Amino acid sequence: MDTHAKMISDLRDRFFKKLDDEGPPDSRGFHAADIARVKNSNDWLKRFLEHHEFNEQEALNMLWETCTWRKKFGTNDITEDNVRRDYLEDGVIFGFSKDKDGKKLFIIKSKLYVKGAKDFPELQRCIVYWFERLEREGNGNQISIFFDMAEAGISNVDMELTKYLIGLFKSYYPNFLNYIIIFEMPWVLNAAFKIIKSWLPAKAVPKIKFVNKSSLKDYVNPNDALKCWGGNNDYVFKFISEEQTNGDGIMNGKLDNKKVHFVDNSPLMEQSPTSIGDQINEEQLLSIEPTEIITFNKDGNDIAGTISLKNITTDKSLSYKIKTTSPEKFRVRPSTGILQPSEQRNIMVVLQSGYNIRSQLYNDRFLVMCLPLKNTSATAQELGALWKSEKPTEMHRLRCCDGTIENNDIQKSYSVLSSTAVGHDRIDAFSSKINYLEKYNKSIYNEVVTIKYMLLFSIMLIILLAIFMGYILQVDIKNLTDQQKSCRISHEI
Repeated sequence: MDTHAKMISDLRDRFFKKLDDEGPPDSRGFHAADIARVKNSNDWLKRFLEHHEFNEQEALNMLWETCTWRKKFGTNDITEDNVRRDYLEDGVIFGFSKDKDGKKLFIIKSKLYVKGAKDFPELQRCIVYWFERLEREGNGNQISIFFDMAEAGISNVDMELTKYLIGLFKSYYPNFLNYIIIFEMPWVLNAAFKIIKSWLPAKAVPKIKFVNKSSLKDYVNPNDALKCWGGNNDYVFKFISEEQTNGDGIMNGKLDNKKVHFVDNSPLMEQSPTSIGDQINEEQLLSIEPTEIITFNKDGNDIAGTISLKNITTDKSLSYKIKTTSPEKFRVRPSTGILQPSEQRNIMVVLQSGYNIRSQLYNDRFLVMCLPLKNTSATAQELGALWKSEKPTEMHRLRCCDGTIENNDIQKSYSVLSSTAVGHDRIDAFSSKINYLEKYNKSIYNEVVTIKYMLLFSIMLIILLAIFMGYILQVDIKNLTDQQKSCRISHEI
């Protein structure tokens, strides 16, 4: 065992010994996904050691604090479905392209951001969403923050936001920062960035790179740089949902379950030609029970629900797949498979330990999809290619319900809402936008009132200055007149 491998093993052992001796800071315990990460991810633990130059005690302290923060903040439960969608879509913050070292860029378009115009806690959640997403997409590789300061002014700089970003890197995302690239910073903001430098650890200060259109090529290749930065890339921002699926990847002969955020009409994005599937016609292929809501009840030591799938055709084999918005919460067995004509199968959905079902379960959803097969003996690779094609799928959406709750009014309300034309999701999105407009309108009103009083004060000040200047001129004229009279009298004498 090499030195680093031994230090990683020691860090893991020390973490679980501390957990056994002291227990978690929160009575609810650490998040199950983070505990699994400590157990299984050497790369993650190595990042903590690298962050503290292989000082084991400091790495342990940061690992403990990170797991504590992730549980309290709800980091593992953040998805694009439960953050402010308008914040993701307005183009102020987003991930795109890469630097010369191959690290993904997290871009902040400063001129589009106005301090105080956004709900700060919601903005924090959006930033963590992007950090988590970029971390997944890069398999834990570093990222570079790219501050696009072109055309920005003092009102576009939020010191609290910048301090929050730096705090994430310092405290909760170890060895995650490659560069802080600041593009075309106006000279009026020099003082602000001197303060920002003071917040950084000494070893991180050299990571700050001030660039303009001519020097950006030293850190970002021209083909990866946007045209507005002087590069060749004509990309125009548009938010694209993160598409990851349960069971698309093959690892060691097994289907690899990955995190997924399924979206309407675009569950699969890649196109891969295959001859093992048929096009779906208008007939229904799959019958599922329950049809709308999975009810979770106590089953021995587990809390579980059941989905019953039946191939209602008599001449077609089906490949099915089950997605969820929170794969870390649930164990779905089996999440993929093949149903022969008229075959029925029960799928167990078990809630992982460490989750509070009463407060979280109603936010989770499942998507059951199926495709017809020509070749019933298709390999896992062939099935993976089929699901990555653009063939239309039959889809059934399910919500979740805690069966231990005696009052089923919530369940009934979900059923009613799901049958309406608008739907629960659209109502939530509409309410969110209304709340945003109300806050933004209030902010604008306060600014208008402030400007009004400033103008009134300015007018009064100008009037007072005019009166004062008039008085001074009058005194000067009087003195001049008196001097002239005195001169004439002296001359006559």
